Amino acid sequence: MPKIVIPQDRRKAVSEAVIRVVSREGIEGASLRNVAKEAGLAIGSVRHYFDSHEELMIFTMRELGQRIGERIGTHVDKLVTAGPDGDRQAMVEDLFAEFLPLDPTRSDEAVAWLAFVVAARTRPELRPTAEEQHQYVRTLIRRILQEAIARGGLPDELDIEVEILRLSALLDGLTLQTVLHPDSTSPELLVGALRRSLRTLATLPTVQLD
Repeated sequence: MPKIVIPQDRRKAVSEAVIRVVSREGIEGASLRNVAKEAGLAIGSVRHYFDSHEELMIFTMRELGQRIGERIGTHVDKLVTAGPDGDRQAMVEDLFAEFLPLDPTRSDEAVAWLAFVVAARTRPELRPTAEEQHQYVRTLIRRILQEAIARGGLPDELDIEVEILRLSALLDGLTLQTVLHPDSTSPELLVGALRRSLRTLATLPTVQLD
């Protein structure tokens, strides 16, 4: 009996091959031929599911953002449902840590995402997806800061716009440092830098994120 191929599953499998190729060779190396070889498919099979190389790249960017977003969503749910005794500070730290390349999977994702974002600067077809992810991160940070202020964990006079920029730049910077200098940027060091920044967010020494 012939194997039933679900188109969406095959498209996702091809996009995962793109991520692996891009993480090794950059976006320039993610030709249809190379991606097909990585996915164990004939190049005609890839063309069957994607009308063009551009469509494949856009689909992969969206899949990558969705994959990260699903993991983030799990942490957001924990924050939303946390009781009064929950360690909200630790939950926020765990949430932001999901953006960092702390293991091989997230490292490949980070390398691929940075390659896509850099390419989006000169490839207009990639810009909307890159901007969507950028705004997603900013909206998430805003939501967490506003909740912390409402709970009394941060001062009312906190400049949210400045802190959104500072925290998003922190995540970008830590990720870039790790991608460029993986041998000198351990997961423990990344988490330590993230935790230090989050815990010194408040301007008053007695204020806590929880």
